[in-house]
Parts: sequence; structure tokens; C-alpha cells
Amino acid sequence: MKAVVIDQFGGPEQLKLRDIPVPAPAPGEVLIRLEYAGINFTDVYQRSGHYARSHTYQTPLPMTIGMEGAGTVAGLGAGVTDLRVGDRAAYCAVRGSYAQFAVVPAWKLVKIPDSVPLPVATTLMLQGFTAHYLSHSAFALGPEHTCLVHAGAGGVGQLLIQMAKLRGATVVTTVGSKPKAEIARQRGADHIILYRETDFREAVMEFTGGKGVDVVYDAVGKDTIAGSIRSLKRRGLCVNYGGASGLVQSIEPLELAEAGSVYFTRPHLADYIASAAELRGRAADLFAAYGAGKLVVTIDREYPLADAAAAHAYLEAGNSKGKLLLNV
Repeated sequence: MKAVVIDQFGGPEQLKLRDIPVPAPAPGEVLIRLEYAGINFTDVYQRSGHYARSHTYQTPLPMTIGMEGAGTVAGLGAGVTDLRVGDRAAYCAVRGSYAQFAVVPAWKLVKIPDSVPLPVATTLMLQGFTAHYLSHSAFALGPEHTCLVHAGAGGVGQLLIQMAKLRGATVVTTVGSKPKAEIARQRGADHIILYRETDFREAVMEFTGGKGVDVVYDAVGKDTIAGSIRSLKRRGLCVNYGGASGLVQSIEPLELAEAGSVYFTRPHLADYIASAAELRGRAADLFAAYGAGKLVVTIDREYPLADAAAAHAYLEAGNSKGKLLLNV
């Protein structure tokens, strides 16, 4: 089969299209014939070596990267009874989706409803689950809350704005351009900040009457984290779930106290889809919202498998305005 493999950590040029053997499912596993693979910043972190010390997302070399995919069941390992060959299924948080086939633990797969196209189902895995756990679990938003969503026109950002609005929260978001501001507005953002033109913390304080927001969802990282912490209300929560501008290396505990005895967390998605029940519950919520027309899923671009390096370069340049996919 064709697969995108890296032999060493580095830039997009490390992504190589290779012929490798089709994997065989072990007991409890399923072989998926992939049609789409999602492109995410977690792939960038694995490719670049930023996750080299991660126990949750291990990166042994050489490796096939990609943490999100959808397709059809092509083979069943012993003991798998809830899926059949030919079923449409999607998954995330299992490495190896930049390939024509992948082996996935059966409990991590979700069946795709007939009404959900495969590109949408792929997007609602890693990015959809992320938006869901951020808004429902890491900080359970409600009508009394105001949140700051960085990068509101990106793949997760657009979904997170919509999830927050479905829960009744007021949403402030940052974007990098006027076209991206219009995307965020269409997704329901209440206040939009052009961060290249305006100090986002000052704008947040203006919007909130000087109180700050209840929670900041920050996937930008190094360039924004200090301002994010200072944008919180007293005892608010900063959730750093990515590092598009660079990973956050350290936070001074005293800074959290000085910002109003605020809280800081850096979660992994894997800890919020840690069981089949939790994972499939989130999937059911997302599929239902999409089916009811309450959740818009934006596919920005599709790339052929051979162009994975170009897709990474586009993502890292901050150009994405929705989901990026590999059409396997």
C-alpha cells in the first residue's frame, strides 16, 4: 500500500510517499480501507519531533503519521463483533492514517450514519471531538459564560464557536484577517478581534467591562499564552490545547496568581475519549448536531496523499480556513 512515512524528525520535506506492507488486524482490531485522512497540528508536532517525549502520542521512527481517518471496514481481527466488512467507520487518536489502510482498535471506531459524508465524518473525529470536549468537559460552557476562542476561522475554531453557541455561551474570537473575520461571524461569534491590528487582551477587557472571560481556548500557544492568561476573570481557566505559533514551554505559577488566581491546563484529547462510551457519546452528539443542521463543517482543501508535504506547509503558514484533508 501507499503510505506517507518519516525517517527522521524535521520539516514537511521529511514526509515521503512509500510502498509498505498492508497491516494485519490483531485480535480486537479492525483493518480500515481509508478514503480520507485528516490533517492536524498534532501531525506537525509528531513530524517535527515535539512529541518525541510524549507517552500518550508516541513517535517511534520510522513511522507513518496521521491521527484521523475514515473509510470502510476491510478486515476484522478475532473477537470483533460490532462491525462488519463494508461498514463505513471513522476514528482518531490512532497513528497511521496517511495511508491506504490502517489498523485500529475496534473500540475506537465509530460507525458513520448514512446521512454523513465521509469528509465530514473525518473532520468530526479529531477536530470535532476536540471542540466537543473543550466546550462540554474541559470547561462546561453555559449561558452564563463568556469564552475566548483563538484562531476562530481554523478547523477547530469554527467548530468550537458553534459548540459554544449551542451551549448558550457568549463567544469572543481572534482571527488574522477580514475574510477570516467573516467566517467567524458566520459561525456565530459575538465579538471578533483582528489580532494583527488590535491587542486582543485590551479588546477582551472592553467587551467584558473589565472583568475578563471565564475561559480561554488557546491553540496558538507561545505567541498568545501570556495575553490569554491575563484575559481571564478572577479564578478563570486557560486551556492550552495546541501550539500553532510554537509550543508553550513553561508557565510561572506566580503569574497565575497575579492574573487573578486563575487556572491553567494543557489537555490531551486522548484523555477525553478514554472509553468507548465516552468516545461514541461525543460522536453521537456531533453527528446529531450536523444532521439537524446546527453544525456547519467547512472543508477548506483536499490534497492527494502524495502532496502531504504541501498540506503541512499550508497549515503551518496559517492559511487554513477550515478542515484540510488527504483524499487517499
